[in-house]
Amino acid sequence: LGYPGVDVNLGAAMKAGVEETRALLGHLRLKPAVVGFPVNFRGDDAAFEADFKNLEPAARFAAAIGCPRMATWIMPSSETPKAELRKIYHRRFARSAAILSQSGVRLGLEFIGPLTSRQRQPHEFIWRMDEMLEFAKECGPNVGLLLDVWHWHHARATAADILTAGRERIVHVHVSDAPDLPPEKILDNERLMPGEGIIDFKTFFTALKKTGYEDAISPEVLGPRVRGLPPEEGARLGLETTRAVMKKAGVA
Repeated sequence: LGYPGVDVNLGAAMKAGVEETRALLGHLRLKPAVVGFPVNFRGDDAAFEADFKNLEPAARFAAAIGCPRMATWIMPSSETPKAELRKIYHRRFARSAAILSQSGVRLGLEFIGPLTSRQRQPHEFIWRMDEMLEFAKECGPNVGLLLDVWHWHHARATAADILTAGRERIVHVHVSDAPDLPPEKILDNERLMPGEGIIDFKTFFTALKKTGYEDAISPEVLGPRVRGLPPEEGARLGLETTRAVMKKAGVA
């Protein structure tokens, strides 16, 4: 379809091995964009420790296939009070960042913006871009943001927030679009293709370009807009609409 890169399924790729994965990417002329963070940081200490022991080989693998970037998302509400949860997550991500740094791997943390997500659990957690950036910095020099334009929009973040994060702290980028609905009607899993909604892509991409960001931009359109479409059709739409908004913003 013409994509220059691909998000890599870490588990499947590690089963195939470094050489087979690199050969496949080379044959398809695809650059590896990002892999998922393979540690359950949301559960209890036992679940975290069980996964944590596998983080070092996963980091070495990611670096070996030319993809020194991992990413995950952090829910903006929880059953656990914010101060307590922040301490738990800081301890876990700081330990993880130290392991990742040994292989030169960066970790992107995604903030989740919609009001409905923030109200899902009793205690609100980090959801603003500036606060997640501060938290990321506290976790380690190789920790930054997975910057999703959908969440940037719904968290009411600005171009200045993007410039403050800078190239050093923006690990990966997601794009989709938002319908023109009041905040209480916005659902995180009901998104539009880039350019079909109300998000200000020109401001977003202009600021991103000013940071010098040169890594991947991945379409992430969830919900009815793509449900039922053949994979190839959904992928084609994602590529075409993303390129269109980037071109309109003057960055492609």
